[in-house]
Amino acid sequence: MVIERVEETLGDGTIRTSRVLHPNEIETESFRIIDTLLDLTPFPESHRPVIKRVVHTTGDPDFAGTLVFHPEAVSSGLEAIRRGRNVFTDVNMVKTGVDRKRLASFGGEVICRVASPNIRKKAEEEGKTRASTAIRASAPALSGGIVAIGNAPTALRETIRLVEEGRTRPALIVGIPVGFVGAAESKSELEKQSIPYITNRGTKGGSAVAAAIVNALLRMA
Repeated sequence: MVIERVEETLGDGTIRTSRVLHPNEIETESFRIIDTLLDLTPFPESHRPVIKRVVHTTGDPDFAGTLVFHPEAVSSGLEAIRRGRNVFTDVNMVKTGVDRKRLASFGGEVICRVASPNIRKKAEEEGKTRASTAIRASAPALSGGIVAIGNAPTALRETIRLVEEGRTRPALIVGIPVGFVGAAESKSELEKQSIPYITNRGTKGGSAVAAAIVNALLRMA
């Protein structure tokens, strides 16, 4: 069993060892600390577990002030999970981070087609990213499911384009791409959509954040 020893550095440079924490205690203590760092009272109650899970995953309390929720995001995401809908991701890192066992208990699975040879070939032929190509190829299946984008702004833009074209209608878009090229802009575009979404403002984001949001919803479902 993995355990963690809590240590405190004293003024003279020595380390005092306190008790050993078991894995479930580590998470409990982490969320207790988050509660002391954040005032979540201004946020809707349904948003708080998602915010706390993201802060817990990233170690970055600043996310609490940058996450943006469509008014129907949480309820729509929970309904999709309870109906056994699938989660579609832009990269395998998001897929790996999602609690697939918990999702499977509702009848859903996590799907990522970015590594498919057919997707690779088509992306090369069209001069597009594999992530965006995989999303477009999955368009009909996205309807009613959850799309979780944690890496590629091109995949988020493609998802938005498909919605605007009327080719798909996911229950929820989790749009959290990271980076300095196109990420903030694609998330800003998502905020303009009427479809339920959870996103954040700025260049921060990433696969771990997207997975954390989905996992928070899975724990709430």
